Amino acid sequence: MAFLGFDVYGTLVDPLAMEGPLRAHVGELAARFATTWRQHQLDSAFRRSLMRRYENFDVVTRDALHHTARLLGVTLSPAAESAMIASYLELPPFPDARPGLTALEEEGHTLVAFSNGVEASLRKLLAHARLLPPLTGVVSVDDVRAYKPDPAVYQHLVARGGQPADHTWLVSANAWDVLGAKSAGLRAAWVRRNAAAPWEGWGIAEPDLVVASLGELSGRLAGS
Repeated sequence: MAFLGFDVYGTLVDPLAMEGPLRAHVGELAARFATTWRQHQLDSAFRRSLMRRYENFDVVTRDALHHTARLLGVTLSPAAESAMIASYLELPPFPDARPGLTALEEEGHTLVAFSNGVEASLRKLLAHARLLPPLTGVVSVDDVRAYKPDPAVYQHLVARGGQPADHTWLVSANAWDVLGAKSAGLRAAWVRRNAAAPWEGWGIAEPDLVVASLGELSGRLAGS
């Protein structure tokens, strides 16, 4: 049986669902604000990791919120800002998350969350989404103070699982995350939530599996 690390944001829960809570504060800008916030969150994490100027993901998320508000010309009150940060701990799971995880758990695989997020925040988020269990633990990049796709974070997942890299899987809807795992020697499944999205592997690697939903993984990891 395999050791499976599941990306959280964009794979198990939907960060763009922040559009709903944002609407009360920024009106018709809500969808754009949610998308821009997410993009700046990722950009900041990538750049900090490259510069070795690490701050944890809670800090990065708040900084990205501030940057997005400035960029879009929005003024958020302290109360609104606190409400947005709190809502980030209550992001909804994708409909396939719990049934997909449960099916894999029943097959005997070991399932953990593997994320850029801070463990305490992730546990609150995943408990609210009713994904902890079937997930049995949380592996955070905060332990190694670097962000995906730094090879060190995937090596950390392998070490936590106690299995060889070729028996350790990353499952992610983020293609860059899948590519990072493959580059580090792990196996990886790409959850291609957008059917029109092309694979961007730049000749480096290809996913071991491509699925449209987490439910499609069941029965496909036998012998891993």
